[in-house]
Amino acid sequence: MSNPQPQSTDTKRYNLEFFFELSPDFMCIAGYDGYFKKINAAVIDILGYTEQELFEKPIIDFIHPEDRELTRAKRNMLFESSILTQFENRYLHKNGSIVWLQWSSIAIKTEELVYAIAKNITAKKTIELQRDSLLQNLSEVNRELKVFNYNTSHDLRSPLSNLIALHQLIDSKKIEDAELAEYIELLKMATENLNQIICTTMDEWIRRDKDSIKIKKIYFDEALKQTCASIQQLLNQDDVTLQTDFDEAPFVFFSPEYLHSIFLNLITNSVKYAKPNLPAVITIRSKIEKDKIVLIYADNGKGIDLKQAEGRIFKLHQRFQESSSNSKGIGLYLIHNHINSLGGTISVQSEPDLGTTFIIEFKNPS
Repeated sequence: MSNPQPQSTDTKRYNLEFFFELSPDFMCIAGYDGYFKKINAAVIDILGYTEQELFEKPIIDFIHPEDRELTRAKRNMLFESSILTQFENRYLHKNGSIVWLQWSSIAIKTEELVYAIAKNITAKKTIELQRDSLLQNLSEVNRELKVFNYNTSHDLRSPLSNLIALHQLIDSKKIEDAELAEYIELLKMATENLNQIICTTMDEWIRRDKDSIKIKKIYFDEALKQTCASIQQLLNQDDVTLQTDFDEAPFVFFSPEYLHSIFLNLITNSVKYAKPNLPAVITIRSKIEKDKIVLIYADNGKGIDLKQAEGRIFKLHQRFQESSSNSKGIGLYLIHNHINSLGGTISVQSEPDLGTTFIIEFKNPS
């Protein structure tokens, strides 16, 4: 007895409207004119507006003001490439609260329509922002404590050195009072012991800082491949071009974790701040200069007005683009700390609309 053949989809049409209406995700059809054409019940639940209110106004009116320019740019890219995934932006609920949405969209040019589905990731984003805030605060407190410890130890050394010098000037043989001479000798010993403790403690802090960072021989191309693999979807989605030349200086002695973080933050920044309708082109090359390894990273993005930045490039929580609402101002701060903590330097060359170039000089291994 033969098994019944499944019915062909050509002869049987399924009512997909049930999926559209029952989905808990934000589903919509939008026109090239910027208005909703069809929405499901989840859109009303997520944003709090009535169906009539959502149809009456352009979609851009419901988007957070700080995300509108970025959304326009992504929409224009969608019209060109037809597919947009993993794009996040913020909408405003009718009650004024922020709703984070992650979009997957497809544009049909012949119909001049965009079919889109979005997941409400507000809860996830809230947790991420809280986590990032805690990590930032913890990092800052840890840094401040470290600086405080170093400064305190350093500042105590000076008066302690003075006390030791004063003790050396005292001729205990000239002190006739035996009890006083004993007290002075005890005070001298206590001062020398305190000085030894402070010196030893500071040396231990410095040693621990260095020992906590593992330095290895890293090949730039391998490190870059690993970083790109972790964000491959982003690179494909935004049609990013990477051009590399590591022939002159193929490797460096550095922290693998730090180098990954440096590549990751630089590349994602280049994608985030690419010019509208112009895919990011990134060039990375290495060279030897005065017996040091130099890495030069350049992109063709929006660039930075360095005069307006006024030396704030590598400071915490700094933003240099009007459309950088999703930026936390941490990436360049981390890069600067990674490089400086291992004795290197980083500088930046940039102008508005002319891209940005970072020059990283690595310290030679001792």
